[in-house]
Amino acid sequence: MRIFTQQEKQFIQEHKEQDTSSLMLQASRYPQLPVLELVQQIQALQKASAKLPTWASHPDIVFPAILSVEQTSSEATAAYKASLVSGKLLIDLTGGFGVDSFFFSKSFEKVIHVEQQSELSEIAAHNFRVLQADNVEAINTTAEAFLQQFEGKADVIFLDPARRSEQNQKLHFLQDCEPDVLQLLPLLFSKADAVLLKTSPMLDIDLAINQLQQVAKVWVVAVQNECKEVLYLLQSKPSETVEQVAINLLPNATSQVLRFNREEEESIKPAFSDPQEYIYEPNAAILKAGAYKAVGEAYNLNKLHPNSHLYTSDNFVEGFPGRSFRCLDTCRYSKKEMLRRLPQKKANITVRNFPDTVATIRKKTGIKEGGDTYLFFTTDMHQQPIVLICQKVILN
Repeated sequence: MRIFTQQEKQFIQEHKEQDTSSLMLQASRYPQLPVLELVQQIQALQKASAKLPTWASHPDIVFPAILSVEQTSSEATAAYKASLVSGKLLIDLTGGFGVDSFFFSKSFEKVIHVEQQSELSEIAAHNFRVLQADNVEAINTTAEAFLQQFEGKADVIFLDPARRSEQNQKLHFLQDCEPDVLQLLPLLFSKADAVLLKTSPMLDIDLAINQLQQVAKVWVVAVQNECKEVLYLLQSKPSETVEQVAINLLPNATSQVLRFNREEEESIKPAFSDPQEYIYEPNAAILKAGAYKAVGEAYNLNKLHPNSHLYTSDNFVEGFPGRSFRCLDTCRYSKKEMLRRLPQKKANITVRNFPDTVATIRKKTGIKEGGDTYLFFTTDMHQQPIVLICQKVILN
């Protein structure tokens, strides 16, 4: 890793909002500067500007290759993770760019950042110094090698296994990721009282719980209704009940939270009805967590169909963890009927438990995207395909 000169830092700051392709074409204007290297920094900085504002705002921060920036946690999810655990020592076995380690350092007396790529480890160590995270120690080695030589005992070990193959394909199953946490479990529990594991949102939660065996708690984390990660707290003693938390992080440090467990979910007998005045769509975290019955019971709502995961009520329910709509009308899946209700031929379309995709519906009907009308294509309690014509509830 090379520390940039003051002139190079100034170039980055002056051009950080410029189109990088245009900047490369102007490279001959700066013969004294390594423009390609600086443009790579600018590209990473631009990628980090919204996701990592703390890093992006500091002129002395060094960024790695843009792929490492794309794969790292956002500040929002890293700060949330750090709020879940605390203690004297945390080991981040798959440290990467160091965003998670930085936020964990606010909850632990000491954090050990383990990263097998030497340059990435150097960059993280440099940035910890820049950000004054003096209680983070960066060690360049593999997760397995570190565990073999580490003789102490940590309060928590955190792992975010690499989920890309050598061909850069995305991987989801635990046994395919690196390191293989299933093989490491005995060694992990000999070095720590608890393990916090981050997995791909694509991994089936029930499958992961069955494979890991020692799961005490699961968090499904979404940011502004986009599911970002699933976290598993593993403890040496198996837990009889696995609590699950679906959380959707919203702007201004607010959030939507639903807590449940699988036994409760399976025992609930939901109420069903035809569409009433209000329609509710759970946020992405709840849908990923599979709290299909629990969310209806928690807010005293009826379901439209066992597999549709849309909910309804006559009276408006405030604080629902998702989107809320007023149902203006319903109709059959008929182009003529729908267009009669859409003079602008525009609507936002959502499909829930329906045979056609959004793209197919738009092609068949000619309905363009946009406007204030929301169409839900779904199946009702009578097993009939229906279209709900809605407008979003806007709260003052």
